[in-house]
Amino acid sequence: MALVPSDENDEAERCLASALRILAYRFNSVVELRRKLAAKEFDPAVIEGIIERLTAERWLDDERFAGALVRTRALKRLGPQRIRRDLRAAGVDDDIAARALRQNIDPEAEKSAAIALCEKKMRIIARRHGAAYLRTDEGRKKLAAYLLNHGYEAGRAFEVINLCTKRVASSE
Repeated sequence: MALVPSDENDEAERCLASALRILAYRFNSVVELRRKLAAKEFDPAVIEGIIERLTAERWLDDERFAGALVRTRALKRLGPQRIRRDLRAAGVDDDIAARALRQNIDPEAEKSAAIALCEKKMRIIARRHGAAYLRTDEGRKKLAAYLLNHGYEAGRAFEVINLCTKRVASSE
């Protein structure tokens, strides 16, 4: 004899199946999964039960999600500030986000990625405006804005710009 009416069991099974389909596609934070299940109009109490179950069974883990997101975003040459924003948008706690960034981003790899991104943008700007434009304040501001938009801190951005422009000047 079931203690829960069969309609509730049915909805819980459908909610679980939906949650597992979502998680099979990619990792999700608790907040993201809750939002996606709510969008499918499952009962909030059923959603909470499924979230608790998936968390207990380790299908859902914000720390693992944060680590995976940091690694994939860093491979795309995004800076720590942008990655932190993405984690916050996914509903990850600030402490978990800070730990994931600390554990998954190597400062040297971050600098190399910023240099590669800066050099790529410099080639684009040089084709469009000429190499001399890169030595102007306006050209340097364009490079800085590009790196800042990609999530690099201002200090890192200007360090990389100085390094890249010195390389270009010495090669001319």
